Amino acid sequence: MQDILALATANLLSPAVLFFALGFLGTIAGSHLTLPEAVAKTLSIYLMLAIGFKGGVAVAEHGLGIDIALALIAGAMLSALIPLVAFALLTVMARLDQVDRAAVAAHYGSISIVTFVAGSEALRLVGLSFEGYLVAVAAVMETPAILMALFLAHAGRQPAKDSAKAHAKEEGLMSEVMLNSSVVVLIGSFVIGYLAGPKGLADIGPFIVDPFKGVLCLFLLDMGAVAGRGIRSGWKHMSPGLVAFGLVMPYVGAVFALAAGLVIGLSTGGVALLMVLGASASYIAVPAALRLALPEARPAIYLTLSLGITFPMNLTIGIPAYIAIAQMAA
Repeated sequence: MQDILALATANLLSPAVLFFALGFLGTIAGSHLTLPEAVAKTLSIYLMLAIGFKGGVAVAEHGLGIDIALALIAGAMLSALIPLVAFALLTVMARLDQVDRAAVAAHYGSISIVTFVAGSEALRLVGLSFEGYLVAVAAVMETPAILMALFLAHAGRQPAKDSAKAHAKEEGLMSEVMLNSSVVVLIGSFVIGYLAGPKGLADIGPFIVDPFKGVLCLFLLDMGAVAGRGIRSGWKHMSPGLVAFGLVMPYVGAVFALAAGLVIGLSTGGVALLMVLGASASYIAVPAALRLALPEARPAIYLTLSLGITFPMNLTIGIPAYIAIAQMAA
């Protein structure tokens, strides 16, 4: 218990979390703090590029092997399984229709790359290393959750009458999922990092290593403001059951990821980071896909849950808890 409290204190007092708290609390209090959308998107792309490139370099040093294949399979299975669990919990904990339950479930089966980055930094803070190929696992976990949510949303329903229109919509969805900017940048920079190797990292290290923490602070300041605005506008849609789900579901996902990480033999840091992935909830890739696939689902519910409740909880107390649990288990 003392280890968890020490980790939580260190995480809460880290500059990145404090800047997130500044944006969140300032916006809740009524501040109009915001970054221009183009700036926020640039910061997001930079973070994904940096973490992907460094992951590729780590794999180049480690070498390709069966452990990477097992991790990718585990990530895909987690992304498909967690939405089923989330959907079942929502059936018990909240009064939502089938489409809204499926939409929320998709967010918790997919991942938040910003939470992944924050978890990576927290691990470095406590001196734990992790497998670089988990960046590729994060990218793999974007898609299965969305496909599972579509199955859950339409299970038991009559098939669409206009099959040509439905097919075109399905093709548009797959394009949106596979060519999502986060997937493209993560996978692309991962491959580039693998091909460039340690020499490539040394060449551009002053760009993607030294400024990384400062850029993360600025990005989380904006994310705190976005989360605060989401809470202010979407709180009226949050029942006690939904709030409880947003706080409990991350730990459920983390438990499944803990089991998977131990089975495939990840290091302690790797288990902790896989738990972070299992616990995180998407608020970028999945909303973009669901606007196309399930337009009738309510963003006021799924965005408030993932960004307004789960993301702050993970960033403050969740990540230290997952690290401490991984240390005890592994």
